[in-house]
Amino acid sequence: MTHTEVSLLAIVATVVLDLWVLRTRLLTRRVYWVSYAIVLFFQLLTNEWLTSRGVFRYDPDAILGWRIGHAPVEDFWFGFALVTWSMCWWTWWGRRGLQAGPFAEPGPPRAAGVPRSADDEDGTPPPAG
Repeated sequence: MTHTEVSLLAIVATVVLDLWVLRTRLLTRRVYWVSYAIVLFFQLLTNEWLTSRGVFRYDPDAILGWRIGHAPVEDFWFGFALVTWSMCWWTWWGRRGLQAGPFAEPGPPRAAGVPRSADDEDGTPPPAG
């Protein structure tokens, strides 16, 4: 498969994953597209730096030939898929509470048996000091 074919397949798989498999529906949200615009800006900088210095070279037969700066357009398609897959899975796992745990709690660590707030256990305020 060419880079073009893999990139197009990745876009289709991303849309299917987001809208029908995980049903996160990120692609329908404005906040996703604003976030992606920020990622895209840095992808443009990184791709330009890497491709203009020859760190990555592409076989002309494996890409369409359309470029944004020095990077082939397929890099941006593939980058879209990678970023979106990561965000979809993160959202899906987050909705199921898989990030919950002792290290996900806000605030500094506390001593064993000391409640986080007055509402935590028996309603008494935490001990001073």
